[in-house]
Amino acid sequence: MKREDKNALIESLQSTIEEYSHFYLADISGLDAQQTYELRKKCFEKDIELIVVKNTFFRKALERAGRDCEELYPVLTQNTSVMFCNVANVPGKLIKELNKKSEKPLFKGAYAEESVYVGANQLDALATLKSREELIGDVIMLLQSPMKTVLGQLESGKHLLGGLVKTLSERD
Repeated sequence: MKREDKNALIESLQSTIEEYSHFYLADISGLDAQQTYELRKKCFEKDIELIVVKNTFFRKALERAGRDCEELYPVLTQNTSVMFCNVANVPGKLIKELNKKSEKPLFKGAYAEESVYVGANQLDALATLKSREELIGDVIMLLQSPMKTVLGQLESGKHLLGGLVKTLSERD
């Protein structure tokens, strides 16, 4: 392969890395054609871009993109597929779902929510990881809860006070 072709491939990978917020590294070698088709179909349905990469090209693209992913370099061995997405937990859930039927795809590592996760033991944490929007929603719900309680008490107090005044006026 010519140097220009290699640079073009690395630049393409770099732009894909910059386009997506999160990515997962997995080994999908050993899947037959039907299993690969099913995996790609599910990735498409969940807005995940699945790319098979050459490890050295991907490493160079990561370096050029300025992502701090040095912890992932040791897992860039043998066959590597990259699952790019904009919602951090979607590929984790997909891999867990597929691992119930088969051992592939084999999770290697991930870059999600500006953190690096390495090893199969991190898959559960990634699958349950909340997105930034979900966390903001949780905080808003927590902030709204006391306000709703106060408003509810004021509303019921208004009826209580009105009933008390009415009862007192009827006594006279």
